[in-house]
Amino acid sequence: MFTRREAAIRLDIPVEMAQRHGIPATISDAAIGALEAEPPAWLVQSRANRRPGARPVWMRLECVVCGLEEWERPKKWWPEFTMLVCDRHDPSEAPRRAAGTVRSEVDGVGTRFVGIVDSPA
Repeated sequence: MFTRREAAIRLDIPVEMAQRHGIPATISDAAIGALEAEPPAWLVQSRANRRPGARPVWMRLECVVCGLEEWERPKKWWPEFTMLVCDRHDPSEAPRRAAGTVRSEVDGVGTRFVGIVDSPA
């Protein structure tokens, strides 16, 4: 069984849309598979409305140190991250920055990540 949030991630739609279109709080893998195999009109329309190059509905966040991951809706203020580090690690544990770059950190990414951005100096 999957939660509505997990189903939304798999279908690549917002949780609010899943709820609005009757996806229950828990749903079986077979039921999600059926939606993927024969998507209803609202799901087809949602996918057709996406602009090329637009932000994704969900973004996979993964710690570069330990591999911990979570899926989160990307925020407009997020820059393009070079890498992410979870709250179990200090950002200094991330791989070293490349020569000729400067490093900045962005707190508050997802529920437990620090985003690292390496930019040309």
